[in-house]
Amino acid sequence: MSAPKIKVLCVDDSALIRNLLKEIIQSQADMEVVAVAPDPLVARDLIKRHNPDVLTLDVEMPRMDGLDFLERLMRLRPMPVLMVSSLTQAGSDITLRALELGAVDFVAKPTLGIRDGMLDYANDIAAKIRAAARSRPRQTRPNQEPPRRLSAPIIGSEKLVAIGASTGGTEAIRQVLEPLPAASPAIIITQHMPGGFTRSFAERLDRLCQISVKEASDGERLLPGHAYIAPGDMHLELARSGANYIARLHDGPPVNRHRPSVDVMFDSVARLAGANAVGVLLTGMGKDGAAGLVKMRQAGASTLAQDEASCVVFGMPREAIALGGADETVALPEVAPRILALVAAAGRAQRV
Repeated sequence: MSAPKIKVLCVDDSALIRNLLKEIIQSQADMEVVAVAPDPLVARDLIKRHNPDVLTLDVEMPRMDGLDFLERLMRLRPMPVLMVSSLTQAGSDITLRALELGAVDFVAKPTLGIRDGMLDYANDIAAKIRAAARSRPRQTRPNQEPPRRLSAPIIGSEKLVAIGASTGGTEAIRQVLEPLPAASPAIIITQHMPGGFTRSFAERLDRLCQISVKEASDGERLLPGHAYIAPGDMHLELARSGANYIARLHDGPPVNRHRPSVDVMFDSVARLAGANAVGVLLTGMGKDGAAGLVKMRQAGASTLAQDEASCVVFGMPREAIALGGADETVALPEVAPRILALVAAAGRAQRV
């Protein structure tokens, strides 16, 4: 007996986008569109009637803004939501807010050649819907307490933290970085995200965190108290210039279907930082980063994988754990304090 199909409800004020999403989804053997809606008010009744597994949601719509609708939905009836966002500066800012409110992931609408562009994304859209259907939607609560600020360990400039994530990763990364003290080790981050979104992501984190957060630039020195995010569509690798760590960016072929790839970053950290590094693999679908975390552990690094209960999608961490790449499996709220404890312990060991 075959598994039931993933039921999808598409909400978009554009008839073209609704029809394209329906065409893409109906072409997949394991999913179906149960209804479409031109705005959230129509969608509200269709959700009650069809009980979809996944909702695709546009941001800018008449009668009710997509973010307002998402906020109410995740507070009252949490469900997997995939945002459909325009590739603009404003669109990227709104999309990040949607992920903060509880959306699982997003699909970027092309600005030109919409039909061909959307059809080119067909496999990616289908994969994101499958991941969303397996995800753990989280209920948002108003007036959540701000994160507890952590105290700084004694570190040297040779210490480095490398973090990889995919689906659900933007909020997971925020929860890791926000409690960290300004005197944290240098951090490099690969989050699967298209070009045009990573700068907004870095700027948002920079406003929230005590450490400085920026999109990485090729050749720049990696400094303590700073986090560097791989630009969308560019691999980020660790390199050296004399005694200093620097960032190296390149547009080499995708690895595990991704550019930037977590494995590319982790492999370079294993080669150049070894036991001076801490590797962290957070929520995400697929296996990117799993083999790289194994290499980091073999090179003497401390390695952490996010636990299943706190992951939006327990794909990448599961693969790393299965391969023996994780020293520890850690709940998301404990990742930041664990990173600092490992860095402090390594510093004490070196001073003995």
